[in-house]
Formats: sequence, C-alpha cells, structure tokens
Amino acid sequence: MLADRRSRNRRRTNQALLVLVPLAVATGVHANTIGTDWWLDPATVHGLVAAAVVILTPWKAPIVQRGLGRRRPGRGTSVLLLVAVASTVTSGLAHAATGVSRLGPLTTMQVHIGSGLTALILVVAHYRLHPVPVRRIDLERRSFMSAGLLGAAATGVYVAWEGTLTALGAARRRFTGSHERGSFDPTAMPVTSWLDDDVQRISADAWTLTIDGSRLTFDDLRALPADDITATLDCTSAWYSTQVWSAIPLDQLVDTNRRSIEVRSITGYIRTFPTRDLDHLWLAIGVGGQSLSAGHGFPARIVAPDRRGFWWVKWVTSIKSTDRPWWWQVPFPTT
Repeated sequence: MLADRRSRNRRRTNQALLVLVPLAVATGVHANTIGTDWWLDPATVHGLVAAAVVILTPWKAPIVQRGLGRRRPGRGTSVLLLVAVASTVTSGLAHAATGVSRLGPLTTMQVHIGSGLTALILVVAHYRLHPVPVRRIDLERRSFMSAGLLGAAATGVYVAWEGTLTALGAARRRFTGSHERGSFDPTAMPVTSWLDDDVQRISADAWTLTIDGSRLTFDDLRALPADDITATLDCTSAWYSTQVWSAIPLDQLVDTNRRSIEVRSITGYIRTFPTRDLDHLWLAIGVGGQSLSAGHGFPARIVAPDRRGFWWVKWVTSIKSTDRPWWWQVPFPTT
C-alpha cells in the first residue's frame, strides 16, 4: 500500500513537472517579448509557474536521488536537467530580487533564458528515455485536487515573495519583469544591441537615409518638424527606460499605401512593421534635448512604443515600403 502511494506521488510529481517546465518557458518567452500590458501580466503568470516548480522540489529530490543511485540510461541527462532548472530558478530570483544585470560574462537574462531553453530540451529528452504515460488513475478526482492545492500553494508563495520584496524596498518591476534604468536621463540609460551588433560610430556628414529611393542627409532630417514623444524603451535584457525623444512621425516620411515598412540598420539588422502601425512609429534624432549618442543609435533610430527594444532599430540607413507581409520575418532576429 505504501509502495503504491509512493509510486503515485512520483508519477504525479513527474507529470506536473512535465507540464510546468514547458509552461514556464512559454510564459517566460511571452513576458520577454510582449510590449502591451494585459489584464494579467505575463511576468506574474511566469512567477506563479516558477513558484510551483520550486514547491515540487522536496518531492522531486528523492526521485532524483533514487535515480542517480542506479545505473540506467539517461542518468547524465537527469543531472544536466537538474543543473539547468537550478540555474534558471537562481538567475530568475536574482533578477527579481536585486535587478542584478550580469552574472559573470553573461547578462542575467542570457543565463535565465539560456538555462530555461536548455531545461526544456532536456525535459523532452528525459521524457523520451523515461516516459510517464497518462493512466486512468491520473485522471481521478484526487489528482485534480492535488493540482488545485499546488496552484493555491504557488499563489501563496508568489504573493509572499512579492510582498517581502515590497517590504524590503526592492525595485519595482514593470509588467514585463524589467527593472527601471535611467529614466529621463539619457546618459544613464543602458547601451545594448541585438546579439552581434556592435556600437556604430557614424559621421553625420557621411551618413544618408534612403526612403523609398530618395536620399536625405542628416541636415535634411533635422530640418523636418519633429515631435517630443515620451516613450518607454523596454529591452529584452530586462531593463526599461522612459525618455523624451525628439522624433519625426514615420507616416510623414513613407508611402502609406503599401502593406509593410522595412527598416534597415547600417549593421544589416532589419525589422518590418505593418503599415497600420505608422501613426505610432517615429524616427528619433534626439533624446532628452540632446542628439542621440552612438550607443543609442546616432544619427537616427526607430521609436516604437508598445514594442520591445529589438524593434527600436538603431543606426537607421534605409526605410522602404513593401507589399511583403510584416509577419514574414523571424519573430526574433537571428543576428
């Protein structure tokens, strides 16, 4: 009887983690890419799922210990999975509690996302080696009650965690999970670029902007009427900064009768926007009453409120109208 109960508990624990780890990755990716606040913040959902994973640790630990004590295929995969999950949880807690931006040579988010994706791959590999098929007993009322209790416990842990951070005066996070950095002070705003893009140092005299075949110099661009736009740049490196940008509405520069707008950086980095968004896209030439710095995109960059930082193309050299659908591009640039 006791052996059967232990067996059921092991099955439920493994099945729960088989659901929770992919769900944690999915909610994390969603929180790391969304730009618009929803009625339920994705970072909150991600935190609840993470709390559930942590709660299951005491039940999973004996299973891991038992498995490591036997010679069987996939033991190395199990160890790597344990390390990946621990790394994911640790880096996530470090970011949430302290806003620490780097762990050694990598950013905290690089460690967190990389570990999470690695854990997902290892979960699939682990399940293939040690499948846990759903049985009739797994669909009994007791299993659903256990799931409900786990959800309630995860909610309690998450609320207590957030309450503790608030009581300790920890920095508040945006709905994306990002921490504030240098708002209304461009010199304090972090400088980051997508993957392998280095900071470009461009001479204003040598730079030109091509717009549907026409060329504008930097002086031509500065002669155009610009608006002061207060917008928040929310980077996937988990920081955000609200600034006042001196920017030209993009719908004054390009043909609005085409399907999409392709924006290209001098580095070759490209993002394509739907034409319907033109009325809230800008080409910035300044920030905080000053010219853009090289790190922040001089001579010109895109300002795209409600989109994450990788849409805010820097060092823009080309803007082109196209009939290619805006969604015909990888969700995340690969370079």
